Amino acid sequence: MRSKALIVDDNVPMAHVLVEMLDVFNVDAITVQDGETALRSLVEESIGLVITDLRMPRMTGVELLRSIKAQSPEIPVVVISGYHLTAEDDRTVREMADGFLAKPFKMEDVRALIERVNR
Repeated sequence: MRSKALIVDDNVPMAHVLVEMLDVFNVDAITVQDGETALRSLVEESIGLVITDLRMPRMTGVELLRSIKAQSPEIPVVVISGYHLTAEDDRTVREMADGFLAKPFKMEDVRALIERVNR
């Protein structure tokens, strides 16, 4: 059975690239554009992995990470970003996230990530 990932990114083309990359590794993915919708999706769907962008409107990736880990700590959460993290965000991501991908990332980065969170 294929696992299911939730991709949270307000950059729709980037989210679709991730969907295609995950498909290669037998991971189905759904996309949402903000953290609030992501939290609703976690209640409605059986999600095995969340990949969230860091910078999004209304709710940042770090805020989403904190919410998910408070409600469902067993769900792996990976943060992606094309920006340098602030010291506070870096500390939170290191302590709470199950992985970090810097944009631009390669197919090999996604493969390694999938292997790491599926252990």
